[in-house]
Amino acid sequence: MITGPTWSQKLRDEIGKAVIGQDAVVERLLVALLANGHVLLEGMPGLAKTLLIKSLGTALGIQFERVQFTPDLLPSDVVGTMVFSPKDGAFTAHRGPIFANLVLADEINRAPAKVQSALLEAMQERQVTIGGQTHLLPKPFFVMATQNPVEQEGTYPLPEAQTDRFLFKLIVDYPTLDEESIMMQRWGQVTRQPALHAVANGEELLELRGEVDKVHLSPTVQSYILALVRSTRELAAPVAGGKRYLSFGASPRASLALYQAARALAWLRGLDYVSPGLVQEIAPDVLRHRVGLTYEAEAEEITADDLIAEVIRKTPVPRA
Repeated sequence: MITGPTWSQKLRDEIGKAVIGQDAVVERLLVALLANGHVLLEGMPGLAKTLLIKSLGTALGIQFERVQFTPDLLPSDVVGTMVFSPKDGAFTAHRGPIFANLVLADEINRAPAKVQSALLEAMQERQVTIGGQTHLLPKPFFVMATQNPVEQEGTYPLPEAQTDRFLFKLIVDYPTLDEESIMMQRWGQVTRQPALHAVANGEELLELRGEVDKVHLSPTVQSYILALVRSTRELAAPVAGGKRYLSFGASPRASLALYQAARALAWLRGLDYVSPGLVQEIAPDVLRHRVGLTYEAEAEEITADDLIAEVIRKTPVPRA
């Protein structure tokens, strides 16, 4: 039987041939795979976001497709369209790149809303509709998207309905000095680009989800998850004569995401139960994109992570 640490380590080792550092981000990506969730990665250019996702697809041995989102992209370029055949006078469905196990939506905020909305059905129902016919997507199926937080020219903000469908929003930060030094030593020559190989497969991943379902999550910890999520909604409630820093709180998807992700994280670390500490650790990645900051918060330079940390601090932790 494959254990969580063993499965995690073999994928980390293979991805590590191409990506130096980003250990926390890699762990969250593996958690998302086990929890059947999509991921949004945000970070400055040149931080290997695209390389990381591509390396993950190669190491998993699953079908990988990359879609470069641009302002002139059309929904049919993502999901596909109906193609007319002059030979028999019939229309047939031409499937787009969405029909893959792992789809990279690169720079997703560069495409307009009509293209972003083409992913909504795929991300939620794992199916797409082309020409009035519904087509199921392959299993497993994931969307991993990247976006640049600083560029505003030619970009379109993701709507709340889109971001809420992502299990995690991960912040990719700069590497450390030692990690950046290793990068130069390892890949300073173009002839030394790494070659990755598949060390897992999609069938194995689907089977491992059954092991994740066996991880115990007590009713007490379930209540703690609900308390954290509902506290964000209380922060968004109007306050007479006071400042309000959230315009809206987290949706019920946040509760489900915390529930699923906490169990996946526990299994990945070789645990058979979920502790409140694991919930606290993974809560910012689940919640930061599911709350809306008010103008007051932005004016005072208060971030979503600041408010989530405050919620975690004020919410009573259940005792054994």
